[in-house]
Amino acid sequence: MPDPSAQTGSTSVSLWRRVTNQGATIFAVVTAIVVILPLLAIFAYLVFKGIGSVNIAFLTQTPKPPGETGGGMANAIVGTGLILLVASAIGLPLGIGAGIYLAEYGRNRFGDVIRFTADVLNGVPSIVIGIAAYSLVVVPQKHFSAFSGGVALGIMMIPTVARATEEMLLMVPNVVREAAYGLGIPKWRTTLSISLRTASAGVITGCMLAFARVAGETAPLLFTAFGNQFWNLKLNQPTAALSLQVFTYAISPYDDWHKQAWAGALILIVLIVGAVAAVRISTSRGKLKGVG
Repeated sequence: MPDPSAQTGSTSVSLWRRVTNQGATIFAVVTAIVVILPLLAIFAYLVFKGIGSVNIAFLTQTPKPPGETGGGMANAIVGTGLILLVASAIGLPLGIGAGIYLAEYGRNRFGDVIRFTADVLNGVPSIVIGIAAYSLVVVPQKHFSAFSGGVALGIMMIPTVARATEEMLLMVPNVVREAAYGLGIPKWRTTLSISLRTASAGVITGCMLAFARVAGETAPLLFTAFGNQFWNLKLNQPTAALSLQVFTYAISPYDDWHKQAWAGALILIVLIVGAVAAVRISTSRGKLKGVG
């Protein structure tokens, strides 16, 4: 015959577990909302302040001389894309390569040095990296350029991408590697074709975080790209960028430039979010096709 006291104890334990689970769920939801609210508030304020100045002229014209109304930031939008393209071409391959080495071959003293260097570099102020790029690239070239700006931003991307790649590769189960070794696949091929492919979602997320971090940087570009009021598609010439143009307009005494600075900040945020979303959507579709 079942013991009534045992049933009562089981019910009370079950009720306590349900209450605890609901409380933890509510706490997680509230903290997620608290994290998202500042981002939504910033984006809403940017839309409120900048949407009125976003028009066809703003997206297709170059800046007007001081004191004249109108004009736009088309050259800065193109310049931002050019600089970020150079930065990605430098930072992403080097970062992913360093992360692969740290995860697969870096369990030694040299690997510890690389990890420490990456962590330190990740915390270095961006203006210091800009000064370093100025000394390494601008001074030998004897002029500012889009390439030097891309070098500065690429250096900033490397530690974030490297550490993210390492962590994602370490999460791949060793049995996956052992199965490949058992089939006679060499280690380098296993790393590239199996381990890296398995961790591709996390690696891409790390790359997008690094991209989003450097896309709005201004200080390094002050010492490298320098800015330009005209069109430029050459890597060896000073180039406009949205962050530089927003900074220049924000400290100016002209109200029209202040409005365009808000519009430029809005466009920059939209471009970053759009680029990250496009990459995530395309990779998700590729993964689904691979599963199918």
